[in-house]
Amino acid sequence: MTDNILAIFQNVRVQDIFDIAIISIMISAVLIWFKERASRFVFIGISLLGLIYIIARYFQLYLTTGVLQGFFAIFIFVLVVIFQEDLRRFFERLAVLGRIRRKIQPTAPYSHTAEIIAQVVANFSRKKIGALIVIQGNDPLDRHLSGGTELNGTVSQPLLESLFDPHSIGHDGAAIVDGNTVVRFGCHLPLSQNASACGRFGLRHTAALGLSERSDALCIVVSEERGTISLARGEELEEVTSASALASILESFYISNTPAKSSSYVALWLKENTKEKIIAIVLAALLWLMFGYQGESVRRDFTVPIEYLNVPPEWVIEEPKITDARVTLAGPLQAFQLLSADTLKISLNLAQLQDTRQEIVLTRDMIRTPFNLSVVAIRPGKVAIAASKFIRASIPIEVVTENSPDPQVIIQKITASPPFVKVLLPGRLHKSGVKIQTEPINLKSLTSTQTFTPRLIYPSEVQFERGKPPVVKVVVSIRKKVSLLHD
Repeated sequence: MTDNILAIFQNVRVQDIFDIAIISIMISAVLIWFKERASRFVFIGISLLGLIYIIARYFQLYLTTGVLQGFFAIFIFVLVVIFQEDLRRFFERLAVLGRIRRKIQPTAPYSHTAEIIAQVVANFSRKKIGALIVIQGNDPLDRHLSGGTELNGTVSQPLLESLFDPHSIGHDGAAIVDGNTVVRFGCHLPLSQNASACGRFGLRHTAALGLSERSDALCIVVSEERGTISLARGEELEEVTSASALASILESFYISNTPAKSSSYVALWLKENTKEKIIAIVLAALLWLMFGYQGESVRRDFTVPIEYLNVPPEWVIEEPKITDARVTLAGPLQAFQLLSADTLKISLNLAQLQDTRQEIVLTRDMIRTPFNLSVVAIRPGKVAIAASKFIRASIPIEVVTENSPDPQVIIQKITASPPFVKVLLPGRLHKSGVKIQTEPINLKSLTSTQTFTPRLIYPSEVQFERGKPPVVKVVVSIRKKVSLLHD
């Protein structure tokens, strides 16, 4: 047991430390995010199943592993439905992560703003004037709001009192406060789906609780019937007994959403949610041991294609040429799981060709492999290449025909235009002779002179000066026989 632990620590690389650190940060972010969410119990249940899967895989419980793999494959779609709103909020928070909103500065007079809002709300409570004020946190609210009017006015007692005056057209809606600014008023908020919590409350309370379920905003509600002050935050609704208590809560909320100084931000992050971060590190280490630990080295063979690069345009590689080789790679099993065999190639640089038969030794540096895999062997170890230069030549067009013409006609002549084509030939073909023929022309049904545009047939090594074969027209001249009548 001790030897195995020592072997694990000896095989830990710098890349593995970064690997564990990244996964730890991701897991801790998820744990912190769901810690205060109502759906955290579902998340805990899924996490337990994941832990059972890891244990089953470690102890090679094949039936349990197979069943859970199939379960997770289907359940991934259910997760999207269960955590739809949470996932949307999570990715929205990632989008604004590290962004310091210009409206919020550490020296802003939020205590004064908190006192103004608390005093106005206390007046509303005493006069039993209904009101709904939303203090925006870090989450964007635009997608949750409907209706309303842009305002962008500084928070003040006269402004808030005028917005919720019973004679104002927008007094039934919500006022959105971002920092020290009332950005919108008369807005409609999404209603809560928690029927048990909203059963004894009115529409304003239901809307405030609905927005708190979807964002980190703080919603202040004044009941028009009872004159009570309620706060909705973190999916919970609670009553506030006095203006001073409300001011203290508002000031704490502003401070918690004010960016910390850059010098203390890292230290503050390390101090908060310590338990979740420790759990994340342990889980990341376990996942690394299960899926990322690179222990014993294994070997695998691959058939790898050979590509011939940088062949000068005036040269041609003679056939036959080797198109693939057998390559043996060695490394940890996890590295092979991430390897895409289609990316493996042996690249031969033929920029320095010679007009002779030559052998090129296949070396390991000709294959690009992941850093944690090494090339053990290449078979064959050498590639024989015969190359020759292209030679310019003019080759006559040979017209090919098939079938005999009608007995009543006579073929006078068959001409090709142009009669010759200019080509580039490998040296060996120039010495042995090359034929460029037309596809067969059927003479059987011809009764008059006709012109054809047949396709050319030629060896694959032949290249044309303009890159493609020319258009050749073949004219078949026909004359009908003259019959002689006798008395």
